Amino acid sequence: MAIPKLQPERWVDNYADYLFNYAIGRVSDAEMAKDLVQETFFAGLKSAKNYKGDAAERTWLVAILKRKVIDHYRKRNSKKGKAEVRMGYSAQSEAEGDWLEEQVADPFSTFENNDLENEELGLAIQQCITKLPKKQATVFAMKTIQGISTEDICNELNINPSNLWVIIHRARTALMECLNKNWF
Repeated sequence: MAIPKLQPERWVDNYADYLFNYAIGRVSDAEMAKDLVQETFFAGLKSAKNYKGDAAERTWLVAILKRKVIDHYRKRNSKKGKAEVRMGYSAQSEAEGDWLEEQVADPFSTFENNDLENEELGLAIQQCITKLPKKQATVFAMKTIQGISTEDICNELNINPSNLWVIIHRARTALMECLNKNWF
């Protein structure tokens, strides 16, 4: 049986809308979604020689796009720094919450210069982590505190990346509620 031949000259017409809708559902940013689709097409062209025909052309392109979306979040999260706990503590902001690292990085903030508050916050975070379900606490600590890669965590705990991010989201939400009740 012959391997089906890719038709890259038809990708934009046949798959661009589908891939864009897939991407926008995951990144919620139209420009980023367009960039990811474009990167998908480039990657598809670059790796066309590896296409074995095991999946339909569209399915193959979606698999490439999935990896591009994961890479996008890895890059974005690696720039954020350490803990990614969303908290509503900034009196200078009208936003619902701010990323802890953004507040700490603010040179005009007095928060990061207050050793006592930092120590109290650290203890409060540790206490709240102990109140999380065991799996959430483990995954949260491995990813945000220890900085272990998504792939290594997934392999060690036998979970997939989507499940990992759901667990981390739930842990962050629970931590935020705990900190709002017990520290702020």
